Amino acid sequence: MDSDATFGRTQLLGFYLLAALVVVLDWWTKSLASSLLDYGVPHVITPLFNLTLLHNRGAAFSLLSEAGGWQHWLLGGIALAVSVAIVVALRRLPRAARWQGLGLALVLGGAIGNLGDRLRLGYVVDFIQVHYQELYWPAFNIADSAITVGAALLILDMLRNPARDS
Repeated sequence: MDSDATFGRTQLLGFYLLAALVVVLDWWTKSLASSLLDYGVPHVITPLFNLTLLHNRGAAFSLLSEAGGWQHWLLGGIALAVSVAIVVALRRLPRAARWQGLGLALVLGGAIGNLGDRLRLGYVVDFIQVHYQELYWPAFNIADSAITVGAALLILDMLRNPARDS
């Protein structure tokens, strides 16, 4: 079998189903958080972990959240462009790039999950809050987690297989 051959329909379907699973899980958990949590009120789970419903009108870590509204369209456009680029990239990946495909599928699912919030609500629902004493990491959600894990897989794959990426 040719090592440069691209993924077949079944493998591509698997990547797209993983992305869809991330979207469904993300939207479901955001719906639960929105219906069960009071806005801005931390619900302590452990000394290091809270569930706190927050609305992020900006990008990661609330960057641009006070920009006046134009960021909604910019960030939505970026998410849409990235999603289209990932769909195209997945179709062109060689079969040997399984980890890269997995990472791209996770990023795709996360991008679509947050894009859906931006389009439907005008903000992204965040609810997972990690902290140590008074040092708080910005709140995030399942989509953000999938994007982070996907990006980490892409970086690890690039470090493990530098010849394929050149």
